[in-house]
Amino acid sequence: MKIKFYYGSGSPFAWYVWLVLEHKQLSYDITTMSLRNGELKQPEYLSINPHGKVPTLVDDDFVLWEASTIVEFLEEKYPDYSIIPRETKQRAIARRYVAEGYNYLYPIIRRIMDLTLMRADGDGDQATIKMEMENLDRELDYFENAIQNDYFLDEISIADLAIYPLLALVKRIHEKRPLLVVGGLIKPKLAAFMNRIEALPYFAVTTPPHWKG
Repeated sequence: MKIKFYYGSGSPFAWYVWLVLEHKQLSYDITTMSLRNGELKQPEYLSINPHGKVPTLVDDDFVLWEASTIVEFLEEKYPDYSIIPRETKQRAIARRYVAEGYNYLYPIIRRIMDLTLMRADGDGDQATIKMEMENLDRELDYFENAIQNDYFLDEISIADLAIYPLLALVKRIHEKRPLLVVGGLIKPKLAAFMNRIEALPYFAVTTPPHWKG
């Protein structure tokens, strides 16, 4: 039975899983769920993911949610085209980068989005936006200094495929709110890293559909 993948366009967590599915060359059916019209809170979807979030993965009769957990499951069940380092310390560092991205970088990006893109009545408090921009600059500096050569570790790993969608959200904010100059916070090493990920043969398949218009 083919894998079923429930996805939301623009969700960095769902994007992470999608990149891993493509990297591992797995066969899957994708269902795109709306993030805004209440579809995620309908009983049919809540019956497979009680939190009403994306991503969700169904593999045969096994249902799993939470992006990092899904990726670990895919790596263990489908070990070809491995995306998690085999060496113990490198594996731990890769997982740490994913956790740092989700625990420190994403919350700042989300707050900036809530103050800008997610508002229908104009941007929020400018002083708060300025403060969050400073927080974002600090976190992006950390990742700029952390990256090694082409990737965060010696070879492409979960760290890269988890962090890239977060950086893409920063670029998205810049495209929609150019006066904030958020994109200028992505410095040369991270910019080169993003170009490298975008050049992967499977990358274009995973571009959020609503970003293509």
